[in-house]
Amino acid sequence: MEHVASRHTVELLTRAGCSMCEKAGAILTRLAGELGFEFVSTDVDAAAAAGDPSLRAEYGDLLPVVMLDGVQHGYWEVDETRLRADLAS
Repeated sequence: MEHVASRHTVELLTRAGCSMCEKAGAILTRLAGELGFEFVSTDVDAAAAAGDPSLRAEYGDLLPVVMLDGVQHGYWEVDETRLRADLAS
């Protein structure tokens, strides 16, 4: 089993009621358990309601968005093969 140092953080930008977001979250939860990266999920609508509309403004039409260490890695789905490769490098 490959193992990734926890130095990586994968963030999923999501919103309530988004079935693609839920599917991506399930995949990332499984991968985090297997590979050992930190996984966080951020609801862009909740962030906007809390006073930070920037994520929703930038990524709202692309959800779900996968961020790897603060950089957009992909959107609409999890590219598991590419994510594994990028986490291993």
